[in-house]
Amino acid sequence: MRPMNRRGGGRRRSSKVTKRRPDPFRGNDVIYIDYKESKFLERFTNDQGKILPRRLTGLTAKNQRSIVLAIKRARFMAFMPFVGEGLK
Repeated sequence: MRPMNRRGGGRRRSSKVTKRRPDPFRGNDVIYIDYKESKFLERFTNDQGKILPRRLTGLTAKNQRSIVLAIKRARFMAFMPFVGEGLK
């Protein structure tokens, strides 16, 4: 058997440290995330219209799922665009 060489094959950590956004629902008693509040839901999309991941939004997994569902409903009902303004 060949001896195991552990140099260089592992995952490297980046030197960039990103600060997570605070959870917007922490402390607030939000019972239902409404798909009709398009201004609120735009906080969770980028300029291209893509939904931001949980590591950037700072949401819990449960809230991220409900945000994604609300954004998709808002797009279907034409409250929000599918693509950003610059891509049209």
